[in-house]
Amino acid sequence: MNKREDPRHLNRPFNLESIGEHVKGYAGALCDALLSVDWNQLQLAVSEIESARKRRARLWVAGNGGSAAIADHLLCDWVKGTFTGSHAPIHVHSLVSSTALLTACANDFGYDACFERQLEMQAQPGDLLICISSSGNSANILAALRKASSMGLKTISVTGFSGGESAKLSDISLHVAAHNYGVVEDCHQILMHNVAQYIYGRSVVGA
Repeated sequence: MNKREDPRHLNRPFNLESIGEHVKGYAGALCDALLSVDWNQLQLAVSEIESARKRRARLWVAGNGGSAAIADHLLCDWVKGTFTGSHAPIHVHSLVSSTALLTACANDFGYDACFERQLEMQAQPGDLLICISSSGNSANILAALRKASSMGLKTISVTGFSGGESAKLSDISLHVAAHNYGVVEDCHQILMHNVAQYIYGRSVVGA
């Protein structure tokens, strides 16, 4: 069996003289990475999400590992965190949240197909797919993006490092310029929270 290379070696290290110095370096990298996001792409993403909300289309979200946790967190905050009663809810569905369906697809069709087969069975043209991948090169993420595009879904990639193939395949690319998995994932969480609070705030003020 071929073992995949441990991705931790890709992490750009910080000062190890003390934990305090390490935190300072991490915090600086986090700030720089967050501010590297293309604001026009982020505005396009928000516009697509709000458009899907008005159409009552569904948002599908996927990720692996820490990005899977962010996907489920996104579902919570974009559904509950944006609901006001006076606006249509955002219908978010996580492709990682059903252990039974996820593992059935992975077992029967292969892990690389575990997201695309769920989309094939459930998604509709006009829906929106959001793929979270630090490297942007996970095989199941790339397969999902290709399947979504072929089915008439708009796609958004949320990436770090170089952005990988995900940034090239997606309609909208939210890329953070960082080379540390922790920093990248933290930025993705921050962007997720900002989108939720921005959409909720605009709903409250009637924008």
